[in-house]
Amino acid sequence: MKISVIGTGYVGLVTGTCFAETGNNVVCMDVDAKKIAQLKKRKSPIYEPGLDSLLEKNINAGRLSFTTSLKEAVIDSQVIFLCLPTPPGADGGADLKYVIDVSQEIGKIIDTESRGTRGKLQGNAGEAAYKLLVTKSTVPIGTGDKIKEILKRYSNVKLEMASNPEFLKEGNAIQDFMFPDRVVLGVENEKAEQTLRELYEPFVRTGAPILLMEIRSAEMVKYAANAFLATRISFINEIASLCEKLEADVDKVRMAIGYDNRIGQKFLFPGIGWGGSCFPKDVKALIKMGEEVSVGTPVVSAVNAVNERQKRVLPQKVKRHFGLDLKDKKFAIWGLSFKPKTDDMREASSVVVIEELLKCRATVSAFDPVAMENAERIFGKKVSYAKDPYAALKNADALLLITEWQEFREPDFEKMKMLMKNPVIFDGRNIYNPGKVRAAGFEYYGIGRK
Repeated sequence: MKISVIGTGYVGLVTGTCFAETGNNVVCMDVDAKKIAQLKKRKSPIYEPGLDSLLEKNINAGRLSFTTSLKEAVIDSQVIFLCLPTPPGADGGADLKYVIDVSQEIGKIIDTESRGTRGKLQGNAGEAAYKLLVTKSTVPIGTGDKIKEILKRYSNVKLEMASNPEFLKEGNAIQDFMFPDRVVLGVENEKAEQTLRELYEPFVRTGAPILLMEIRSAEMVKYAANAFLATRISFINEIASLCEKLEADVDKVRMAIGYDNRIGQKFLFPGIGWGGSCFPKDVKALIKMGEEVSVGTPVVSAVNAVNERQKRVLPQKVKRHFGLDLKDKKFAIWGLSFKPKTDDMREASSVVVIEELLKCRATVSAFDPVAMENAERIFGKKVSYAKDPYAALKNADALLLITEWQEFREPDFEKMKMLMKNPVIFDGRNIYNPGKVRAAGFEYYGIGRK
C-alpha cells in the first residue's frame, strides 16, 4: 500500500519506518529541510533504540523515502497519516495550528490536482482514487469533525477520515509498534476499517485486538490512557510523601498493594515526577476540554498539581540537608532525560531540579548517556557536562540521581566515595538499597523511605 506520513517526530518516524518494514511504500514529509536531509543520509534526528537500523534497511530497499513537499507526499498516497505536534497552548489546551494548517493544504492540493490533471487522482474505471486521512496525533475530541469541515471547504474531492491513536513509549517505540497491546481504529465506514485492518494485520498476528469505534471515542482513548497512567504515578508519589512523614516505607507499601490483581505493579514507582512529550500536555489538555464543556476534572487536576510539587521534592531535601544558600556547593546530576532510553528532555524533572539548585547559587556537573546535547541547549554554560558519571562526582558535595538509566544501578560506591567531597546521595528514583548505600559510608535520601 502507498502511505504518506506527515511529520517526522517520534510518532511519525516510527510509524513510517514500521509500515515500510512490512512491505508498504512510505513517504515521510516534514517542513524541516535540515531534518529531511539528515534522514535521506540514513541518520535519525532522534534517539530511539533500534530505529537507525530499520531506517537504513528500508531506505536501501526503496520502501521508505523523505520529502519536504506536501504535494509529493499526498498525491500518490492511499492513506495519509497526520503525525503532527499538538503542543499545549497558553491556556493549557492542545494547539491544533499544525493539524489545521496541514489539513487545509491537503484539501487544496487534492482539489487542484483533481481539476487540473485528470487521471492523477483517478482510480479504476475513472472513479476517484480512494484516499483516507488518519489522525495519529493526539488531538482533542471533535478534531476529526473539524478536519472534515476544512476538507469540504477547500476540496470538492471527498476524503475519508479516521482516527488511529498511537501508544508508543519513547525508548521502546519500535517494540510497541511491532507488538501492540491493542490497535484502536476510529472509523466511519467499512472501507476505512478494511484499509486500516490490512495495514495493521501483520502486527496483530499474535492475538492483539483491533478495537473499532467512532472517531470521537478513538480521540478520547489516548487522553484517558495517559491521564490514568499519570494518576497512578501521582497517587504513589502522594503516598510516598505520607510514608516519609509517618515513618513508613513506600517501597514495601507499593509492592503489597501491587499484588492485588485489581491494581497491579506497573506505574507504581515513586519518584520525582513524570515528564516527556505526552503526559504533561495530555493531562493539561484533558483539563481544558473539561472546562470547555463545563465538566469538572478534579481528579486529573490534582494529578497535575501533585506532579508539579513532586518535581521540587529533591531540591527541598537538598536544602534541608545543606541549608538554603548553596553557594560553594557542587552537585553531581546523574540523568537528564525525562526517562531512560531517550534523549528527550521535554518537561523533564531534571530541568526543575537544576534550575532550583542554580537559584540557590550551587554549581552543577551533569551526565546523561544520550541527552547531553539537549541539556546544553537548555542550560548553556550554566552547567558543566561530564564525560562519564564518575567525572561528574569529582569534589561533589552530593549526587542527585534523576533518571534511572541501567548503567547507574550498580555503581562502584567505593570509587564514588573517594571522588566526592561529601558522601551524600539523593536518590530521586529509589534505585539503590538504602542499607547497602549507608553501609558504604554514604548519607542516603530516597523518596518515601524511612
